[in-house]
Amino acid sequence: MIIDIHGHYTTAPKQLGEWRRRQIDNYPSGRLFREPLNISDDEIRETIENGQLKLQRERGTDVALFSPTAGGMAHHYGDFNTSLQWSQTVNDLVKRVSMLFPDNFIPVCQLPQSPGVAPETCIEELDRCVNELGFVACNVNPDPSDGYWTGPPMTDKWWYPLYERMVELDVPGMLHVSMSCNDNFHGTGAHYINGDTTFFMQCITGDLFKDFPTLRFVIPHGGGAVPYHWGRYRGINLDRGNDPIEERFLNNIYFDTCVYHQKGINALTEIIPSDNIIFASEMIGAVRGVDPYTGRNFDDTKPYVDNSPHLSDEDKQKIFEGNARRVYPRINNYLK
Repeated sequence: MIIDIHGHYTTAPKQLGEWRRRQIDNYPSGRLFREPLNISDDEIRETIENGQLKLQRERGTDVALFSPTAGGMAHHYGDFNTSLQWSQTVNDLVKRVSMLFPDNFIPVCQLPQSPGVAPETCIEELDRCVNELGFVACNVNPDPSDGYWTGPPMTDKWWYPLYERMVELDVPGMLHVSMSCNDNFHGTGAHYINGDTTFFMQCITGDLFKDFPTLRFVIPHGGGAVPYHWGRYRGINLDRGNDPIEERFLNNIYFDTCVYHQKGINALTEIIPSDNIIFASEMIGAVRGVDPYTGRNFDDTKPYVDNSPHLSDEDKQKIFEGNARRVYPRINNYLK
């Protein structure tokens, strides 16, 4: 089985984006936004069958962990109640996708984060998604200000109530920023990679996993800059008097394969142990075109893993299936 742990509902019907714009425009009025979102099951089926499901079949993958569009989380809009309503709306929509296509999509939730608002306010929605709706993980935004980094680092105890609940529920978090409203940082080309790299560096300067030895995070997009500057981060970590990175983090931090060229995957799979790599594509996401060098879509990541010279058949089984089942244990309730 080939499990893709990184999928977003980027093909949602246009009504969703229109509803969101009206919700945002309503915020300054001070009135509660009460407009229902009207999307039929047939409209969901059409977008999925002509989008992610079509590519699953063409590319030979079996099931995807599916969450709301990361760039659309946009936590800086409105206030916490705006974010809560938006998160509940898109989480419910993702749940509908998983119910219509139970063999192909497993739901992962967005959290109702908001700049300056304590992360513990997200726990109620996390509980609803996991305990009532059967979600298997959550996306955690390290920068709810969307490009300005105004909050405490993720190793700060400000975040701890959320982590405590994640551990109790035994759900991992995918570390994923959202859109950038800072013109200095392109969203998917800079802000995403900055977020991935920044979280890892925060872990080096903190002691998060001493306090939460079973907390698990997946750093997407191949880990940002981390695997490709592994010596730099190992050295900074040792210069601070810490135990080696391999001892500090490899029971808690994992990297996905959303690296869109063969040499990048070759580097990832040579440097990071196979136990800490999980297959992902983020297809119909940040990079949607065809690579003229290969004739395949950049985000068709399975062939990169297949062709890595550093992986045995056992390694590939871990990356394609085994690690996902271990890091996301609740998916085993869905899989045959």
